[in-house]
Amino acid sequence: MEAENELSAPGLGSTGSTGVLGEAAPSGRAGTDGWLLGSQSDAEKHFSRCAAKLRALRSDSTCRHREELNRLFDELLSENYSKSVFPSISIQAEDVCTLLKHGSNLVPLTQEHLVIKLCQLMHHLLNQLKVIMDEQTLDVLLKYTTSAMKTCSTWTHSDVLIALSTVVYGNGPQCYQHLSDLLAEDGVLMFYGDPAQPSMELRRVALTCMANICLRVPGQPPLDDQYRTVCFKVFLKTLQSPKPPSTDELFYCIVLQAALKGLQYCLSGGKWKYGEGEELGSVLATLKRLMFHGAPGVSVDWPAVLYPTPLPQYEGLAAFKPAETPKPSEPPMDAVLLGKTSGNKKRKPRGRGKKKSTELSRRDGDDDDREAVSAPQKGGVGEGEFLAKPSEPSFYPSWKRNNSDSEFSDPEGNAQSKLRFFLGRVRERALHSLLGVVKCVEKRTLYGYWSSFIPDAPVGGPPPLTLLTIVLKDSSPKVRACALQVLSAILDGSRQFLAAAEDTTSPRTSYTPFSLLLATAIRELHRALTLALLAETAPQTLVQVIKCLAFLVANAPYHRLRPGLLSSLCKQIRPFVRHRDVNVRVSVLTLYGSLLTTQAPLPEVQLILQQPDSGSSSGSFTPQDSALSWRQRHGETSPSQTPVRSERSSHTPSPRVPCTPGEKDNSSLWLLQVCVSLVTQPREDQSDSEGWGTGAGAVLEPPPVRLEALQVLSSLVRGYFSLTQACLCEIKQLSIRCLREPDPAMQLHGAMLLEVFGTGIIQQYKPENNVPESSRVPLGQVVQLWSEVLSGPLNAAMQSEQHPKLQASVCDTLSAILPQAFTQLPEKTQLMCVTVLLGLTYSENYLVKMAAVRALGTYILFPCLREDVMFVADTANAILAALSDGSTNVRAKAAWSLGNLADVLIINMETLGVTFHEELSDMLLLKMLHAATRAAGDRDKVKANAVRVLGNLLHFLRESQLTRSAFQHPVEDAVRALVKTVLSESTMKVRWNACYALGNAFRNPALPLNSALWSSDVFSALCHVVTSCKNFKVRIKSAAALAVPAHRGCYGDTKRFGYVWRSLTTALQNSEDTNDFLEYRYSASLRHALSNALLHLLSISQAQDAIGLAASLLSDEGTSIKVHLIKYLREEEEEGGGGGEAESNTLNPQHRIKHLRLSLSRLKTLEAEEGDKEAVVSFMEDLLKTCEDA
Repeated sequence: MEAENELSAPGLGSTGSTGVLGEAAPSGRAGTDGWLLGSQSDAEKHFSRCAAKLRALRSDSTCRHREELNRLFDELLSENYSKSVFPSISIQAEDVCTLLKHGSNLVPLTQEHLVIKLCQLMHHLLNQLKVIMDEQTLDVLLKYTTSAMKTCSTWTHSDVLIALSTVVYGNGPQCYQHLSDLLAEDGVLMFYGDPAQPSMELRRVALTCMANICLRVPGQPPLDDQYRTVCFKVFLKTLQSPKPPSTDELFYCIVLQAALKGLQYCLSGGKWKYGEGEELGSVLATLKRLMFHGAPGVSVDWPAVLYPTPLPQYEGLAAFKPAETPKPSEPPMDAVLLGKTSGNKKRKPRGRGKKKSTELSRRDGDDDDREAVSAPQKGGVGEGEFLAKPSEPSFYPSWKRNNSDSEFSDPEGNAQSKLRFFLGRVRERALHSLLGVVKCVEKRTLYGYWSSFIPDAPVGGPPPLTLLTIVLKDSSPKVRACALQVLSAILDGSRQFLAAAEDTTSPRTSYTPFSLLLATAIRELHRALTLALLAETAPQTLVQVIKCLAFLVANAPYHRLRPGLLSSLCKQIRPFVRHRDVNVRVSVLTLYGSLLTTQAPLPEVQLILQQPDSGSSSGSFTPQDSALSWRQRHGETSPSQTPVRSERSSHTPSPRVPCTPGEKDNSSLWLLQVCVSLVTQPREDQSDSEGWGTGAGAVLEPPPVRLEALQVLSSLVRGYFSLTQACLCEIKQLSIRCLREPDPAMQLHGAMLLEVFGTGIIQQYKPENNVPESSRVPLGQVVQLWSEVLSGPLNAAMQSEQHPKLQASVCDTLSAILPQAFTQLPEKTQLMCVTVLLGLTYSENYLVKMAAVRALGTYILFPCLREDVMFVADTANAILAALSDGSTNVRAKAAWSLGNLADVLIINMETLGVTFHEELSDMLLLKMLHAATRAAGDRDKVKANAVRVLGNLLHFLRESQLTRSAFQHPVEDAVRALVKTVLSESTMKVRWNACYALGNAFRNPALPLNSALWSSDVFSALCHVVTSCKNFKVRIKSAAALAVPAHRGCYGDTKRFGYVWRSLTTALQNSEDTNDFLEYRYSASLRHALSNALLHLLSISQAQDAIGLAASLLSDEGTSIKVHLIKYLREEEEEGGGGGEAESNTLNPQHRIKHLRLSLSRLKTLEAEEGDKEAVVSFMEDLLKTCEDA
C-alpha cells in the first residue's frame, strides 16, 4: 500500500503531530526501556510487547489509562516497521488489524490528543507494513475516523484525514456504506476539498483522500460511477481554480499534485465517462496548461476549452502576456541572458569541459551552445525552441541561465531548488493524467485534438506549445520522459488516421489539403524527435525517445510520403546500437523491428538495407559518440580515452558500426551483420552501466539485446526475404548456434528464425506468386539446410518437456519445411518428423498440442505423405483426439487440420480413385463425420472449419456407404448441422463456409437430394439467405451452391424448382440494395453468381417447368433478367472479386454462349405446351442473338 503522501515539506503538518506526512522515526531509536531497536527481531518483539500491553487495557468512559495509552502509542510510532528496511518482517496483518480495532475502542473521541495519536498510528502501521485490511477492520476504522471528523475540533482534522486516506487507499468500492457521508454535497471531503477552503493543508489531505478512494486495485471492481464522477469534478474544479493570492507557490504545487493524482486515478482503467464535447475539451485544456506549469518564459493566456479541429490555426497561437517584473530575490531574466558579467562567468572553465555540446545547450543558456543545438536544423529555429531575445519570452530555465553559485544565498538557492522540484512534479503529474485521457478516450474522438498537442510545420511567429516543446526544452528528464510516453500513446494505433497523409504530389497553392497537413505533422514529428535523440543525455528518457520513434515508424504511411524520412532516421540511430545502456540498445533494435515491418517491403527500406556500411558520414556523428563507443575494436581507443569532439566538427568520422569478420565480404545487408554480431560476438571488458558481468573471459551481449537482435532478424527475413535469401548459410549457422545454447529463450528465437526463413522459401515456391526459378533459393540448398538442422540441433529442443513454448516453436519450425525438400530428405528423417509430431499431439500442454496438430495439418498436404493411407489414418486419429480437447484454441487448430485432411480425401479420390476409397476405413469416416458434426456446434473459430470438413466428407462418401444404415443417420445430422449454421447468427465467415460446404456436398452424385427428407430444408435455407442476408459474400456462396446440382431431379418437384428460380430472380433484382458501402463492392460478383445459377436452371429445366419459367420471363422482371444475363454472357471475367464458383468463372464468353446454344437446342426438343415453351425458347433466342451480334 502506498503512502498517503508522496511528498513532504516542512510546516505542512499540524502542531504537535508526529508522522503527519508519512515519515516515521528512523530505525535504531531507543525504546522506553533504553535498549536499541536495530534488528528485525527487535522490531517484531517491540511490536508484540506493545500490542500485548495495549490489548490488556480495557475501555472506560473516564479513560483512566490515558497516560499508558499515550506512552504505548509513542513507542509504536517511534519504531520503523518499513518493509524497505526489513523486507521479510513478519508482523501479521491480523495482529495489526486487531491492535487498531482495540485502540479505537480504548480512545474516546473526547480525548482529542489521543485521537490524533491513534490516527497517526493508523497511518504509520498500515502504510509501512502494507496491511490489507479485512472488511470488519475497514468498517471499524472508517466509522471511527468519520465520527472523529464530525465530533473533534478542527485542529485535529488534518491528522484524522491522513488516517482516513490511508484506510481508504484502494478500498473505495468496499467503502460504499460511508461514501454517501464523505462525498455528499455537505460531506466532509467535499467541504475540505472545495477550492474555497482557506486551509491548503486540509484541502491537500482531503484531495488525497478522495484520490485514494478512486484508486482501482487490479482484480477489484471499480468505484461506482456516481462517486467517481463527483470526485472527478472536484479534482477538475481544483485544477481550474486560480492560485489564492496569499498562498505560497510550494503549497499550491502540492495541492495541484494531489488533484492531478486523483484525476489520474479516475481515468485509469476503463473508458471515458465524463462527457463529450466541451467537457473533454475543458479537461484537455486544463492539462495542457499544467503541462507547462512553472516553465520559465511561458506566460500565455490559455484557452478554457480545446475544440476538435484538424487545423492548428483554430486554437491559434497562445497570446503571450508581458513578462512579469522579477522578484527582488531573482535576477532579471534579460540581465541574466544578456548581461556582460553573466556572460563572462559562463565562459570561465568550471570543470565541465568534457560535457557534450548538446548537453550544454540544454543545461546552459549561452548563445554559442544554442547554436550547437540549431546546427542539425541548418540554421532554422526548431519547434518549441525559444531563442533568448529581449522581445520574446524564453523557455530556458531561469535557474540554469547563470553558472554563478553566488547568484543566490544558500537558503534562497535551497528554496529555489525545492520549488523547481515541485513545479516539475506538477508537470509530470499533468502528463500522467493526460496519458490516462489518451488511453481511455476513443482514438477517433482524440484525433480532433491532435493539433493541440502535435504541431505541423511552424506557421510563423512564436512556435506553438505542444508535447514536442516539452520533449525538447523541459529541464526535467522525468517530465520529458512523461511527455514522450503521452506522445507514444497518441501515436499507438493511429495508423488508420495517418493513412490519409500524403505529400508525394505537387502542393496546391489555393488551399492546404488535410492529407498534406497530416504529412507535414509526420515530418515535424520526425524532425523534433530526431533533435531530441541527438540532445538527450538521460538514458531512461533516451529510451522513451527511441520508443516514440518506433511507434511513429509503425503507424506512418511512408509509401505515401516523399522518401528520405527513414533514411535520415536510420543514419541518426545507427550509432546508438553501441550505447552503454542496455535498455537503449534494446530500444534501438525495437525501432529497427518497426522499420522492417511497416508496409513491408518498402522501397526506401530496401535501399537503406542495401547501403554499404560507410565508415564516415558527415551527419552521422552524435554528441553521445564518446559515450557510445564502448565496444573496442582493433586499433580504437577505449571510451575513457576518446578525445572530446565538438559538434561543429561535423567532418569528424563517425565510429563504425561493429561488424562480423564476414561483413567486409558481404556488406549489402549491414543490418543483418549488425544483428549477427550482437548475437555471436563477445563484448569487451567494459561493462554496461547495468553491470552485465566482467572478467577476462569473453562475455556476450546481455540476453535482452541478443533476443531483440534475433527478433529483428526474423522481421528482416519476413519482410525482405528476397534480400536475405543470399545469406542462407549465415542464417542457418546462427540458428544452429542458438539451438545449441543452454538458454531456452535463445533456442526459442533460433527456432523462430528458422521458421520464418522456411516460410519465405515456401512462399517463393508457390505457383501463384510467379517467382522465377532463377530467383528462388535452389532446392539443393533448401534440402541441405533442413538436413543439417534436423540432424541434431533441433532434436534436443523437441524433447524439452520443461519448456513447452520451445516445443511449440519447434513444431512450427517443422511445419515450415518446403514440401519438395521434405520429399528429398532421408526416409529416417521424414519418419522422425512425423513420429515426433504425432507424439506431441498428446502432450498435456495446450501450446504444444496446438502447434503439433497444426503441423500435422500442414504435413497431410505434402504429396509424398497424403497418398499414404496409414499416415492419413494416424493423422486423422490424432486430430480427432485433439478435437475433443478442453482448449478452444486446440480445437480450432484441430478443426483446421481436419479440414486439410478432408481436402486430401477429395484430392485422393480424384487422383487415386476407388483404390483409396477401399483402403480407408469406414469406421474412421464415421468417426470424422460424428466429430465434425459436434464441432459444427462449437464456437465460431472451430465451426468455420468444421463445416468445411462436413462438406468434403459428404462429397467423398460413395453410394455403397450412403445406402448403409450406419451412415444414414450421421449423414442426416451432418446436413442439418450445415443448414442450421447457414441460418444461424454466426459470423459471416462461418455462414459462407457453410454455404460452400453445401455446394461441395451437392457435387456428390450419390447424395439423395431428390428423395431425402432433409433436401427441402437445404434448398429452403439457401434460398432464404440468397435473398435476405445482409452479407453479399454469403449470398454469393449460396447462389453458387444452388447452381451446383447437375441434374434436374436434384431440385425436386416443380414447386421447389420454381421456388429456387424465384429466389434467384428476386436476389438479382435486389443485388444493389444495401446500406453498407463495403458490401456494395461485391455486388458485381453477386450478379455474376446469380446469372450463372439462372442460366444453369434454364439449361436443365424440363417440360413441366416451362409454365413457371414463361410466367417469370414474360413479366416485367424478365426484362431485368435479360439485361443481367446479357452482361454476364459478355463478361470477360468476374468483376469485383469476392467470389463465385471457380469453375464458372474460368469460362470465357465463347464457352458461355456455346453452352447457351446447347441449352436452347435441348429446350426445343422438349414436349411441352406450345405457348409456355415458345416463350422460354423465344427469350433464349433473343438472348443468344443479342450476344452473337455483339
